[in-house]
Amino acid sequence: MITREEIAEILRKYDLGKLAIGTLGSHSALNIFKGAKEEGFKTVSICKKSDAIIYKKFPLADEIIFVENFSELLKDKIQEKLRELNTVLIPHGSFTAYLSTEEITDRLYVPMLGNRQLLHWEADRERQKKWLSKAGLKLPRTFKKPEEIDTLVIAKLPGAKGGKGYFLANSPKAFQKKVNEMIKRGLLGKGDVARIHLQEYILGVNVYPHYFSSIIGNDVEFLGVDRRYESAVDTIGRIPAEEQLEIGINPTYTIVGNIPITLRESLLPELIRMGDNVVKASKEIAPPGIIGPFCLETVITDSLEIYTFEISARIVAGTNVGIGTSPYAYLRYGEKMYMGRRIALEIKNAVKEKRVNEIVT
Repeated sequence: MITREEIAEILRKYDLGKLAIGTLGSHSALNIFKGAKEEGFKTVSICKKSDAIIYKKFPLADEIIFVENFSELLKDKIQEKLRELNTVLIPHGSFTAYLSTEEITDRLYVPMLGNRQLLHWEADRERQKKWLSKAGLKLPRTFKKPEEIDTLVIAKLPGAKGGKGYFLANSPKAFQKKVNEMIKRGLLGKGDVARIHLQEYILGVNVYPHYFSSIIGNDVEFLGVDRRYESAVDTIGRIPAEEQLEIGINPTYTIVGNIPITLRESLLPELIRMGDNVVKASKEIAPPGIIGPFCLETVITDSLEIYTFEISARIVAGTNVGIGTSPYAYLRYGEKMYMGRRIALEIKNAVKEKRVNEIVT
């Protein structure tokens, strides 16, 4: 495991006046790069050649390091290049989708904003449950095996899969039927079945609040909210019920985009307290706790109960809806504040206060 002392030693060789902000060229990279540019940083994209068109149309990457696969981030040559550029990496969902959390904590010798240890907690459903329970949040029931299903559940794959392969079932028999259908459609592999996480399906509106845990400001900031636009579950309503039954639709939850939400104000106190409590619990389970952006994935019922079913201990793609427009970031900071820029501002303030070693691991 890479220690904070080793990262501190790498930082001592950096020119902190020429720090660059880098990330994998996907997920929320444009968000991160735009914010970095607005705060005066150079930007570095580790990018697949097939995706380079993004950074031609949106010229926000000052330096592009081309790779065939994101796992090449672990190569010594690429890490050496990133260190030469004085790069601080910003993790997002593609990091844990293409690299294991062990690879990130044991083999990635480039300073990274955030607490690497919490990526382990994010990737492990049981650890997530322990963390969120410690924070006092209300959680859906979970089921250890399909035979225990006695209510409507959502079946999920581990990690940042963007909802791909998720499905609903209300009995052990229905679960097995759906699994077989998903395997036939190529949405699940046979090896995935043993790793499926079964969680009670709470009827309500999915709401994803975005937070920023500031080490420099010693505060937890509430910066935005979104909901996900999922295929095909969000379009199934266009098909009459009779036809749905005839063709036996089994909708999936693959995320294709995000939609901004402004919440009724009466919900804000509880959501703000939830963010504070999650950060407090994180300091106990993995000191120094959350550093930077995180997101709670919640459902709000018609009685306004808030259930939390997941946490992402890094920037989420839903923050992209807030680029220049989030009402909550505006209320706190004024115009043009959003998660990518808030990340860059934290790094900028850490440089000014000579505290960069406190915000990276």
